[in-house]
Amino acid sequence: MPAPINDASARIVILTGAGASAESGLQTFRDSDGLWEGHDPMEIATPEAFARNPQRVYRFYNARRAQLEQVQPNSAHREIARLQDAYPGDVFLVTQNVDNLHERGGSAQVCHMHGELGRMLCLNCCARLPAPQAFDAQTVCPKCMAPGGLRPDIVWFGEVPYNMPSIGSKLAACDLFIAIGTSGVVYPAAGFVQEARAHGAYAIEVNKAHSDLAPAFHEHRVGNATEQVALLVEELLSGASF
Repeated sequence: MPAPINDASARIVILTGAGASAESGLQTFRDSDGLWEGHDPMEIATPEAFARNPQRVYRFYNARRAQLEQVQPNSAHREIARLQDAYPGDVFLVTQNVDNLHERGGSAQVCHMHGELGRMLCLNCCARLPAPQAFDAQTVCPKCMAPGGLRPDIVWFGEVPYNMPSIGSKLAACDLFIAIGTSGVVYPAAGFVQEARAHGAYAIEVNKAHSDLAPAFHEHRVGNATEQVALLVEELLSGASF
């Protein structure tokens, strides 16, 4: 069993997925028809898709960046930030989301394992840079001044997520693992609960419905993230033990 949650030595890892941002107005990664905001993910979220039709990929991510400016963090983002700020132990936040709603909701520490919509990657000099609202193949890299090498700084299918060694260290050391709004089908994040449990952590799933990984969790909080996260954070800050 993990250390008591009200113990200052207890360590928490929180994983968030698309369900954490859905109530802000951002669509989940895949709709019921298997499409991602009306697009086949294999046509916009792979290195091969970018090589085959870069303009379509640029248009898609430029549109997503513009959409992000029209939405606001919801109470789930703000409650996670409150927990990070007020909880006496370590709270490590890792997200599968590429939006910046956690940061805008007040979180000072956010590990973006799938990259960030607000950044771009230069294939010429490997620089990771803030992205303008829109860019394309003609945009010049601000660092190396070469055109044609910029792509969204997003981890696409077939690519290795960012910060995996750090995430692995946190999972191995945590006492409580919480997954919020994740589908449980995208690896390696889908394997985090087993990794945390293998090292003795207690695991809680917060989701609108049980995910494919539901049996791997000790406990389930079913409902909207905005409601369930607030209740869970209140329990943790009041010294509840699990």
